[in-house]
Amino acid sequence: MPTYEYRCKHCGRFQVTQRITESALEKCPTCGQPVERLISRNVAIVFKGSGFYCTDNRKTSTESKSTVKSQ
Repeated sequence: MPTYEYRCKHCGRFQVTQRITESALEKCPTCGQPVERLISRNVAIVFKGSGFYCTDNRKTSTESKSTVKSQ
């Protein structure tokens, strides 16, 4: 779930983890004042699983040597 950053004029900045389908907060959970959702710059991309390394698609060193010898 993504983490959204909000600003309350009374309490300051805070973060809330919400589902993408949830609507934005309208009131501060601490004081009940109106809040503004901020555009965050802390975007983290996490790649899970195999296939994300530059070495995954390369031929092994033995395969590349055998192709050079056969030419």
